[in-house]
Amino acid sequence: MKHKILTSALCVLTLLLLVSAPHGFAQERRPLHFTGLINDYSPLNATVKGSPWEMHGQWTMDVHRGWETADFSADMTMSGYGKTSMGAVDPTQPLVNPHTHHIELKNTKIIWDMSGCPAYMPPATMMGFQLNDTVSLLTGNGSIAPFETNPPSSTLQVCITGGDDIRYSVVNSNITMVFAGPAVMHFGAQAIHGVVRKPEANEIEHQQGRW
Repeated sequence: MKHKILTSALCVLTLLLLVSAPHGFAQERRPLHFTGLINDYSPLNATVKGSPWEMHGQWTMDVHRGWETADFSADMTMSGYGKTSMGAVDPTQPLVNPHTHHIELKNTKIIWDMSGCPAYMPPATMMGFQLNDTVSLLTGNGSIAPFETNPPSSTLQVCITGGDDIRYSVVNSNITMVFAGPAVMHFGAQAIHGVVRKPEANEIEHQQGRW
């Protein structure tokens, strides 16, 4: 009789552990890793010296355990264009003044509100998350960028958006970077666009109210 009671108790305990495990894992919110590419250009702008610029690069984002903060880094190449005899930008003369930038945000609070993020056409769902903080690193060819202060004072908004959480869609597909402060005189104030290379489509709940 005692053996039957013990066996029954063990079965109930095992069932409870199996039922409670998914909830425990959800509460844990394990770290996430995102990667992607940046491909865009800055428009011709009298306030942006050397524009228009081509911008290409790669980026990574590490979302820390608990999904409250994240680290972001981008490695970019930029180059301008030559000019015609009339002084106009000549797209047939690329790769003028090529240079590199390394950009970082460290331990930045994740904002589960897409207010202020750039819109897309066709539209993304605008369900995602963003980072917005003062950069911890912004270089030009490895040194402090000539337009940046020491320590850095430019701010960077990074928005991750995508499609609906349905079949044949990618939830986290797009990234934008928008600079403010001294960096605007080089990158411009417009959104710089890129793609999420390895989306974690099933890992993030997109509205904090769901948790």
